[in-house]
Amino acid sequence: MFTGIIEEVGTLKGIRHGQKSSIVTVGGKKVLVGTKIGDSISTNGVCLTVTKLHKDAFDADVMPETLQRSNLGSLQMGGRVNLERALQLDTRLGGHIVSGHIDGTGSIKEYRKDDNAVWITVSAGPELLRYIIEKGSIAIDGVSLTVATVDSQSFQVSIIPHTGAETILLEKKLGDTVNLECDIIGKYVEKLLGLSPQIQSKQSNLSEAFLKENGFF
Repeated sequence: MFTGIIEEVGTLKGIRHGQKSSIVTVGGKKVLVGTKIGDSISTNGVCLTVTKLHKDAFDADVMPETLQRSNLGSLQMGGRVNLERALQLDTRLGGHIVSGHIDGTGSIKEYRKDDNAVWITVSAGPELLRYIIEKGSIAIDGVSLTVATVDSQSFQVSIIPHTGAETILLEKKLGDTVNLECDIIGKYVEKLLGLSPQIQSKQSNLSEAFLKENGFF
């Protein structure tokens, strides 16, 4: 689990392509402190397992499912990525609960300056937008952000100068792909209520009234 508070920006130092998978070598400094083989590091919001440690980098396997769901497959040598080590129990949860399991991708539609902040508009498909709500949480390339507005085709976030300086969000060009992880709570509630598209054909024993009576709302 992660917080969505980026610790540093790393670079892609190597990539070895398999038939459908790949092994990436990601350069970094801060995220390597205390890291062991088998630990998890969020890379552009994707939870990757460290398989090998170098002096200034780590290796990780990227499976076909991850390449299909995220923007890792489009990274080029020297490309910059947001990095965060896994959450420790004694760490302040400054962002929100981020699993590192990407739901899908969106694309940068617009940047707009607003005094000290920058508004970012991200377009996404309906299968993702159903879980994105105004004032809810969203992880964009692993960055924990608050949704300001949302409509049927896109959503907006606003970032402060610190976030812009410490992440790669403002380095993206219009049309570039970003990894999106929606708030995990909404997906569980949807499934428990039997509203998930995959199980709408099945009868659920749970109801909104039941959840309220048992303290879920």
